[in-house]
Amino acid sequence: MKAFVMESGEWKLKDIEEPKVKSGEVLVSLKTAGINRRDLGLIKRYGNNPEALIVGSDGAGVVEAVGEDVVDFAYGDEVIINPALRWYKNSEAPPAEFDILGLPDHGTFAEKIAISVEQLERKPAHMSWEEAGSLVLPALTGYRALFTKGQLKKGETLFIPGAGSGVATFLIQFAKNCGARVIVTSRSEEKREYAKKIGADIAIPTDSDWVKELEGETIDLVIDSVGEATFNRSLDVLKKGGRIVIFGATTDDIVDFNLRKFFYGQYQLFGSTMGSREELRAMLKHMEAYNVRPIVDKTYSLDRAQEAFDRLASGNQFGKVVLRIN
Repeated sequence: MKAFVMESGEWKLKDIEEPKVKSGEVLVSLKTAGINRRDLGLIKRYGNNPEALIVGSDGAGVVEAVGEDVVDFAYGDEVIINPALRWYKNSEAPPAEFDILGLPDHGTFAEKIAISVEQLERKPAHMSWEEAGSLVLPALTGYRALFTKGQLKKGETLFIPGAGSGVATFLIQFAKNCGARVIVTSRSEEKREYAKKIGADIAIPTDSDWVKELEGETIDLVIDSVGEATFNRSLDVLKKGGRIVIFGATTDDIVDFNLRKFFYGQYQLFGSTMGSREELRAMLKHMEAYNVRPIVDKTYSLDRAQEAFDRLASGNQFGKVVLRIN
């Protein structure tokens, strides 16, 4: 089968052996797979390892075969992959055995994947294959950050630095569904307008004076994945006693901030990563109830995976970049 892999420090499209299902596993013929920013950084982590590793965390497809002891799924079922491995019940932090699909396990940028039946969910009927294949990692990340950690409530105001990421597009939609006010930033006027089309109340330029722009607003919750470039600016607009949730750091992991200012302001800081299967199932019910769909930026065939990676790396996308596989 064809797969997009990391091998000896390079990205490659190559033919590799098809996986075989073991007991408790399902073989899925993948139709689509969403690219996440996590995928871009894996080459540094994997290094010059000569063994080909299939990358990719998100995917959707059709069950082609089932192993022994599988009873909940059958040949022909349409499914989505849950890339949060071995995290079933909601908890304060992931269990020790938690990993994200795509390293160290083979991922979804291939024609087929053999995976534990515990990592499958039914494909949402209201979604296209492109939507379903790009769904879980960003949507689940946003859902946990927003509701489990951020505890967003009706009538509160959410602030999101950066409007174009896949997670941000879900945060906007989820927050509006629960009756919150949403403010976002972006360098791109086009992205700011798109964010407003999917529900954002206010969209301001990233390089503007946020304190001045948001004078008169009360920011209850900030959800940030940018890191060093926005952390202190976000604190400047967050209300005293407000909450900030961090789920990523696309600029720099290390942040300097005024600790005295922080504790005098009684701010609350939370870290968040992905989410449990329990939260995923709650999220899927929410999305069905409100007819939420992923925002798909652009779709590429598997043999153009490098172009798709370049599109995401450029930061010009709004929403998800997707691979069409079968």
